[in-house]
Amino acid sequence: MKVGLFIPCFMNELYPNCGIATLNILKKLDIEVEYPMEQTCCGQAMSNSGCSKDMKVLAQQFVDIFKKYDYIVAPTGSCVVTVKDHYKPFFEEDDKEYNKVKTSIYEISEFLHDVIKVEKLDAKFPHKVGLHNSCHAHRMLDLGTPTELNIPYNNKLRNLLEMVEGIELVELNREDECCGFGGTFSVTEPDISVAMGKDRIKDHIDSDAQIITGADMSCLMHMEGIINREKLPVKVMHITEILVGE
Repeated sequence: MKVGLFIPCFMNELYPNCGIATLNILKKLDIEVEYPMEQTCCGQAMSNSGCSKDMKVLAQQFVDIFKKYDYIVAPTGSCVVTVKDHYKPFFEEDDKEYNKVKTSIYEISEFLHDVIKVEKLDAKFPHKVGLHNSCHAHRMLDLGTPTELNIPYNNKLRNLLEMVEGIELVELNREDECCGFGGTFSVTEPDISVAMGKDRIKDHIDSDAQIITGADMSCLMHMEGIINREKLPVKVMHITEILVGE
């Protein structure tokens, strides 16, 4: 098994430790991993903004770079959704290379839970943690059960976190409420975005969480900005930083 590691552009620039944690998790599992240096943005921002010509170039480039790998793994739900769903208009329905890529790409938690099917993790994290279920990963990758559906509960992120020694997962009042980031939504509707972010953070603080974690650093980045400005008593960490156990 050879895995191509995809690190979102903003994480590469602003949160490199998350990319390193993702790599180290895979290496601990003795998985052969490559980080193709020619990778760039997946095009999600262009997709959100309606810049289809620009996105087409990035989509074709992404497929060309990652088509050779057995699996593609990324520490982000929203970028994975972009590749799986938003690339479709730029490829023919029977395009073998794109069909291979879209069925081979996984968010790191999804990969650990569904593909590798890890049963234990060599990790300790003796802190109270609140799990933020980001919209794209939660509902479009099925990482967790949305509260609006009357179906049996499951949460792949929680299942993994429960393997971490010493962790205490706090119960939130609104388990899968949006943080308000929404990519370009936070730019076009900043007041609503910030208000939603404040509500999401308050739920974690009210539940006595010390750390807010999740599978999308973009959501955590949005909340971290509010936390820092308001000097709130909680921090954010990407789920890979907890699962890696370092």
